[in-house]
Amino acid sequence: MAAARSSGKAPRAARPTDPVVLRDPRAIKALAHPARLAVIDELFGGRKLTATECGEIAGLSASAMSYHLRALEKWGIVRRSATTGDGRERPWEAAGTGLMVDSAEPRASAAGEAILVARQLDRQRADTLAWISAQDEKSASWYDSAVIGSGVFWLSREEAKQIGDRLSEIVAQIPRRTAAEAPADAHRVRVSHSVVPIPAGQDQSTEQA
Repeated sequence: MAAARSSGKAPRAARPTDPVVLRDPRAIKALAHPARLAVIDELFGGRKLTATECGEIAGLSASAMSYHLRALEKWGIVRRSATTGDGRERPWEAAGTGLMVDSAEPRASAAGEAILVARQLDRQRADTLAWISAQDEKSASWYDSAVIGSGVFWLSREEAKQIGDRLSEIVAQIPRRTAAEAPADAHRVRVSHSVVPIPAGQDQSTEQA
């Protein structure tokens, strides 16, 4: 995560082709809530949902979900979509193509980032184990397309940044579309990537001779 100067204000609304960049520790903390993260995947996956629909996903009432959506709106993470034209409840949508954390105050944002990352890893773990545990025809047909890998390397900061940038570029090229826009044989796929230094002393097996 590259450091950037934080203004202490909510980020400007991103254009549809831009990610939402979170720099204020309070914005990062606001996102790190299970009910909010439950709908973030859906909204940033291209869906437009009402507070009622978001509440059904998060297991909350529409009024309780509205509170969480307004909190996300305050920090420019989600926004109201265009009116439906038929008087129904206005839906919510993502304010950009993705989310990025770029805090200038690492210590102040550390707690919020830790919660956010933990929630994301929990969801990734649950999705991965559920797929591996599935013993049906569909899971078998996707066997060659599913990739789970990890490795430990000795890299300079610049090399690590280059790898992270390249991975982010690849992910950015993935089409953002809803279920209605996807091909008939499409399946929801979670694409995750990370380039994270291992704290000193925690991986003695890779120490240089």
